[in-house]
Amino acid sequence: MDNLSYMALDAEQISQQLLPKHVAIIMDGNGRWAQAQGHPRVYGHKKGVDAVREAVKFCSKLGIESLTLFAFSSENWRRPEEEVTTLMELFLMVLGREVKKLHKNNVKLSIIGDLGRFSEKLQEKIAAAQALTAQNTGLRLNIAANYGGRWDIAQAAKELALKVSAGELTADDIDEHSLAKHISLNEQSELDLLIRTGGDLRISNFLLWQAAYAELYFTPTLWPDFNESVFAEAIACYVSRERRFGCTGEQIKQLLSHAQP
Repeated sequence: MDNLSYMALDAEQISQQLLPKHVAIIMDGNGRWAQAQGHPRVYGHKKGVDAVREAVKFCSKLGIESLTLFAFSSENWRRPEEEVTTLMELFLMVLGREVKKLHKNNVKLSIIGDLGRFSEKLQEKIAAAQALTAQNTGLRLNIAANYGGRWDIAQAAKELALKVSAGELTADDIDEHSLAKHISLNEQSELDLLIRTGGDLRISNFLLWQAAYAELYFTPTLWPDFNESVFAEAIACYVSRERRFGCTGEQIKQLLSHAQP
């Protein structure tokens, strides 16, 4: 299993039970990729859309339930104005151009984050895209936009505080389970694998709550170069790891043996 290669990654050799149900990716390196090609940084963001498309196809092919992509963090507003403007325009363009393709392929789209800072036009596009794909039953594609993990936890705490204020809950009712119900993506599978491209070894305020037991995978590959082969290597690495969740390795092996048909 430790030597599992991309070529060996197929349905006959890996049980679906061993694959991650929920994968998240920090899509880093667009600007550096563009500059290395002699182009302005914004060119890299446009090329990054192709990598998104390939990642969605790959997850659908493998039967992964959820893919969450970090498109725009709450800290990204600090970037140069031209780059932020281009990102917003690109977001609008992608929503208009790609959503019909997602819908055709039974992908359900969700945008998570503090959307109030976006333009009214963009918010309308987001609402329309989510409505169009709401009944789809295939891959759950989550795009984190103006998102931060600390914001996510804070807004969940605020929702609980409002319920306490309204008399719907008491302070004693609040625990990690009640908080988790108000965290983004709470209705989807637990996050199994968090990938970061671009070489940095941090999660940059992304899915802080959800990543509590996720496996972390860092690759130097810049996002526009993140193709099916690189993604497969990340999945292969995940499959080769022993996930214990506080149990012993022997207990996990016994669970897996009992789960085999």
